[in-house]
Amino acid sequence: MIQSMTGYGKSVLQLPSKKISIEIKSLNSKNLDLNTRMPSLYREKELGIRKLIASKLERGKVDFSLYMEITGEETSTQINKTVVKQYIKQLKAVVDGDETELLKMAIRLPDAVTTERDEMDEDEWEAIAAEINTALDKIQQYRLDEGKSLESEFFDRVKNIADLLDEVIVMDPERIEGVRERLHKGVAELKEKVDENRFEQELVFYIEKFDITEEKVRLKNHLDYFISALKSDDSNGKKLGFISQEMGREINTIGSKSNYAPMQKLVVQMKDELEKIKEQLLNVL
Repeated sequence: MIQSMTGYGKSVLQLPSKKISIEIKSLNSKNLDLNTRMPSLYREKELGIRKLIASKLERGKVDFSLYMEITGEETSTQINKTVVKQYIKQLKAVVDGDETELLKMAIRLPDAVTTERDEMDEDEWEAIAAEINTALDKIQQYRLDEGKSLESEFFDRVKNIADLLDEVIVMDPERIEGVRERLHKGVAELKEKVDENRFEQELVFYIEKFDITEEKVRLKNHLDYFISALKSDDSNGKKLGFISQEMGREINTIGSKSNYAPMQKLVVQMKDELEKIKEQLLNVL
């Protein structure tokens, strides 16, 4: 079953003193283009996170975000009381002012507030890592659901091309007969006596150049192969893209050989359906 490269997964973890929110978004891309955002406290785990995401999501433009919100009473930011008192004392020597106003001025000066760097707790990280896996499971399910929708569209588009090909097959004898009649009419208008045997040989040779039997067979095979590849366990966007290119070659050749307006209209419709398939294949993993 195919997967879309478009997806979204979110998971939230409430710890005793903080809330951790994890978001993973992905869009289509030829390769894995991963961007991560997280607090500096967890930066040492970034490489492991990247490897995990790469193994699960494989391809796509992926944005990974880990947000931390402090919900407890504890904080790593502390007022340096000794420094603040010294600032106030120095300020009083310069100006006479209200204690509150002097405090407001002192707290803005360098080293008045210090921040202690938290050390990461491994037990805490294990809980966060589990939530990252939960978010990855959600985005993978999202991709599978989107893949089902794309798969249904591909089946419809391929069936449309197959139906148009059937019309081409039915129309082909009429087209060849039309070519034969035009040539006979052209010779008759010349009012010249021709060798009928030689003329028939040349006619057969000329009509062979417009023969699309091989193209019809190959296009039918490519359509069947696309469907079987779509249903296979190893189905992927790149493989389906290669098959669609082959389908395009046969459709183009039929169009160039047809030399018959009604058939060329069918070819244009086939091209339109194929173009819609190619456009959606860009989203397939």
